[in-house]
Amino acid sequence: MADRWLVFGLGNPGDQYAKTRHNIGQMVINYLASNSKFTSHKSRTEIADIYLGQIPLTVAKSKLYMNESGAPLKALADFYKVPVQRVIVVQDEIDLPFGAIRIKQAGGDNGHNGLKDITKHFAGPDYFRIRLGVGRPSGPQAPADWVLKPFSTAEQKELPDFIAQSAQAVECLIEKGLMQAQQEFNS
Repeated sequence: MADRWLVFGLGNPGDQYAKTRHNIGQMVINYLASNSKFTSHKSRTEIADIYLGQIPLTVAKSKLYMNESGAPLKALADFYKVPVQRVIVVQDEIDLPFGAIRIKQAGGDNGHNGLKDITKHFAGPDYFRIRLGVGRPSGPQAPADWVLKPFSTAEQKELPDFIAQSAQAVECLIEKGLMQAQQEFNS
């Protein structure tokens, strides 16, 4: 049996946020676990245990708000004894156009409060990130307001394919490693 991976989708709890740009990470988690049932975990997360071939994955989403993601993720990693080198955070990224995917390990938080909190709780940024482009507002709208809005009608038509491709990026990173995943998905 291979070592477990932990895949964590950033987002906010509650129906009012479920279909917003900020919750695309959780949408990918829901897709990955579409044949499984989520259960509540003492780490203040909802989790599903799945397999990628013989590789066990725990996919998770926090019950807390985005800027409080670090403590639940760290508690879950500690519970399963998953080192930071096998933690993947799936996140929204306003500095990428809608539909773009970038895979990386470590690096800055680019002002993303979810990443700031995770980096603080892990005492460093060494986890993997699947950065999913949600675009920037075209007008004077604040980015914080923009990411809490639903996707446009045109984006909603493309969203199922984008989520499926993002899930494939997660799987490729686990199965083939960072360099191969970057070659295949960093558009």
